[in-house]
Amino acid sequence: MPDAPLQIIVDSREQAPYAFASFNVEVVRAGLRTGDYSLPGLETLVAVERKALDDLIGCLTVGRGRFERELDRARGMTCFAVVVEASMEDVSRHRYTSRMNPHAAMQSVLAFQVRYGMPFVWAGSRRGGEYVTFWMLQKFRREHEARQAEAQAVVDHKQPAAQERRGEVHQ
Repeated sequence: MPDAPLQIIVDSREQAPYAFASFNVEVVRAGLRTGDYSLPGLETLVAVERKALDDLIGCLTVGRGRFERELDRARGMTCFAVVVEASMEDVSRHRYTSRMNPHAAMQSVLAFQVRYGMPFVWAGSRRGGEYVTFWMLQKFRREHEARQAEAQAVVDHKQPAAQERRGEVHQ
């Protein structure tokens, strides 16, 4: 029996959403407070912020304040990443339309990684970004479910001992 599709929330404001056509995904469009992609019921724990290169550079210049507020909101999440649809070489070769200096752009990205404690994943391309986004969310869901099962097993194991101490176990 094949796995059920991974439900991925795509922020309703996302202008160029991934289609996830090569993945077993059910896309749900909804407003997200932080990030562009998340998982139903886990929106406060995990998110991915997608950035095309020109968009990223805009977030380091004129949109810097808004972007930093988003990174600050994401700080409390268990798992958050900025997935960049470009490479570091694209930045160093100034393959974007802004006049921002490539060194200044990379210094800003590195400062944000340190300041906010989250990775910027250089996915190389849009297709790479879609791949990283899917698998990051898929792995987070699996890890989260495993942690939930472990926690439930601890509770289930402790429950009979507590009942026995209270004299509630009947044979």
